[in-house]
Amino acid sequence: MPFLHAMGAALGWLVYLGSPSYRRRMRDNLAQAGYSRHLPAAIAEAGKSIVELPFIWCARPERVSRHATDENWAIVQAELDAGRGIVFLTPHLGCFEIVAQEIALRTELMVMYRPPKKAALKPLIEGARARDNLLLAPATLSGVRMLAKCLKKGKPIGLLPDQVPQEGEGVWATFFGRAAYTMTLPAKLAQLGDATIIVTYAERLPGGKGYVIRFVPFDGTLDGSAAEQAQAINHAMERLIARSPSQYFWSYNRYKVPAGIDGPDSAPAPGESA
Repeated sequence: MPFLHAMGAALGWLVYLGSPSYRRRMRDNLAQAGYSRHLPAAIAEAGKSIVELPFIWCARPERVSRHATDENWAIVQAELDAGRGIVFLTPHLGCFEIVAQEIALRTELMVMYRPPKKAALKPLIEGARARDNLLLAPATLSGVRMLAKCLKKGKPIGLLPDQVPQEGEGVWATFFGRAAYTMTLPAKLAQLGDATIIVTYAERLPGGKGYVIRFVPFDGTLDGSAAEQAQAINHAMERLIARSPSQYFWSYNRYKVPAGIDGPDSAPAPGESA
């Protein structure tokens, strides 16, 4: 792991220096969030997130788990013991790929999955993710039904709430002070399944010393409109990212306008009527 992360840090700088568009987006997103001072560390962490993937995906989950420790698993176990469904929300922070594997070592988990655009990568990625207690639900209406059914049975599901949804699947809500098209699915599923939301991420430790997977209670409220619910979840993600800002995926085009969607200037703010 120390060797992989050292290589990853070097790769991060090579990509940053070699790609003007990547460099511009990372700088702009960090500045928007007020974390510009974390740019050098964020460059290295982005590279580590790529180089560690072959180990996370291809090694046996039990072997990967030897590099991870859990923090606050008791809050998860309490919900499982009560037979209550859980919606795990994991942003693109730290080693998010290891989170689902670690949870699946303890309980069955279903996660929403969007196939890669390159068909050649589909067998590799699906084979790496769908194993043991880790089940995949496609990012389609049938997949949403699978997730809802899972929650109603008192079982947990996992979502990446900071992915830009497709047309009709989101609302405009602020994310670090700027309007971002945000999915409404997490709140809908949590309410439909009378489930508990727990936010979680895997912090990458320095020097290749492994990961700490942190489980944090959701301290927002899902009252109000879909836009207000999305805003509450975005605020929870901001607070989580603030714990380890250099490890967020700042190069992601979080503020893009999906095809067929009007820009944020034409959308009402949360709490306002259209």
